[in-house]
Formats: sequence, C-alpha cells, structure tokens
Amino acid sequence: MKKLVFAALPLLLAGGAAATALTVKLQKHEQAAIAPRIETPAAPRGRIAVTPAQLREAYAAGLIDRPITTIFDVRSPMTYGDFRWDDKGVPAGTVWVRVDLDSQILSVFRSGHEIGTAVILYGAGGVPTPTGRFPILAKLKDHRSITYDNAPMPYTLRLTPDGVSIHGSNVRWGFATHGCVGVPAQFAAKLFDAVKTGDEVLIVSKKALRGSREPTASAATL
Repeated sequence: MKKLVFAALPLLLAGGAAATALTVKLQKHEQAAIAPRIETPAAPRGRIAVTPAQLREAYAAGLIDRPITTIFDVRSPMTYGDFRWDDKGVPAGTVWVRVDLDSQILSVFRSGHEIGTAVILYGAGGVPTPTGRFPILAKLKDHRSITYDNAPMPYTLRLTPDGVSIHGSNVRWGFATHGCVGVPAQFAAKLFDAVKTGDEVLIVSKKALRGSREPTASAATL
C-alpha cells in the first residue's frame, strides 16, 4: 500500500510538511498598508495543523463536510492491519468518522482533531460500500452476521437499516466485506467507545469501485 501521510486529504497534504503561513494580498488601492500575515496556529507535537486554504480545497473537492483543525503527522507507510489512536490533550466535543474508500483509510475526529486512523476493508464482489453521510443507528458489541454464516462482527456500528456497518475485521490483503467497513479489532474497540448513536459517518469515494481496485486473491468476506 502506498505511503499515507494523511489519506483523509491525500490530494492536499503532501510529504507531511508542516503548514505554512498565508499572506493576505491587498487590493491595489490598499497597497499603501502592509499586508498582515495570518498564521496557522501551531499544532501539538505529532500533529499537523490544517490551513484555511487546505480546508477550502477539501470542501470544494467533496473530501470533507465540516472543519478539521489538526491531523496526525504520519510519516511511515500504513498497510493492512495498521492503525493509530491518540486522543491525549484533545478536548471533549463532537465526534465524527470519515471513510475514504479510494485510500482505504478511516479517520476519527473529535472537536476537529484527528484522534484515530486505520487501514480498512471495503465492499467488493458486487456489493460495494455505499457512499454518503450516515448516522450511527446502533452499537452492537458482540454482534454476529445473520446473513453470512454467523460470522463475527465485533464492535458493530450499524449505519443503514439493511445492515451496512463498521466493525472489527481481519484486515489483510485479499480480504473484503459484503459492503461493510472492516477495521482492526483493537481499533474497532476504541472507536466503539468513542462514538455514540447519532454520531455521523461520512463515506467518500472520488472514483467508482472498479475491478482493478478489488482484491486480486480470493476474497474472504465477512
């Protein structure tokens, strides 16, 4: 898997570089004054502050639907089964989840700060994961699939009435889901504790799920 500095905004943040200051350009009739500098607030260690310009571009591209303040400064490659969780120093507040199907990354935000991120599994084999905005309808800690041979789905967060959910999975190459979002079980437990029913999940994809994106080995579906 490719190096993911912050796959939630892969087109905007390249190489993990720190956010730069922005300069406000005055109109010609105001050029006698000195243009002030708008500084992006310093981010805590291990995080990158998202600039206003990056936010505008992300909104315009449909990658986010609400403000983000800081993201993890992830400088090493993430692959199947990898995740990160760090909510130290992040204030209490609204939690929401963003799933990027193209980069296979889920990110969890609280009060605008990223507190968790993980590589995911997604739907393949004719049952793609739906995109859009979904409230968490139910939390089921020890759920098993009624449809798929009693398969374990620990820490289920149900998103749709027909059963599309986020849940703990064996996240590895060659595996897929029947439309759900699979995350590592340890990460699923942390996510389960961090959210409540009614919290929102945004699932995005800038390109259709094509055969070239589906696992090439036989998929072990959950």
